[in-house]
Amino acid sequence: MKLSIKAMAITFGLLWGAAMLIVSTINMFSPDYAKDFLNIVASVYPGYEAGEGLKSVIIGTLYAVFDAAIGGAIFAWVYNFFVK
Repeated sequence: MKLSIKAMAITFGLLWGAAMLIVSTINMFSPDYAKDFLNIVASVYPGYEAGEGLKSVIIGTLYAVFDAAIGGAIFAWVYNFFVK
């Protein structure tokens, strides 16, 4: 059975984007929440700073959506390559 590359990209993007949105939003109201995790993410996503307000939450979420979509597409492509 082959995986849909488009569906996998959308699924990964939405899941990771939603996770970043939720964690970053909670961190805005409770600065100690997931601080170390978000600092690691900030080291990977340029322009994203943990706990820096709504603009940073949006930037981090957009990075997460596109990053995971690319990762999901690559994952599905590699899976389909080896399932032959």
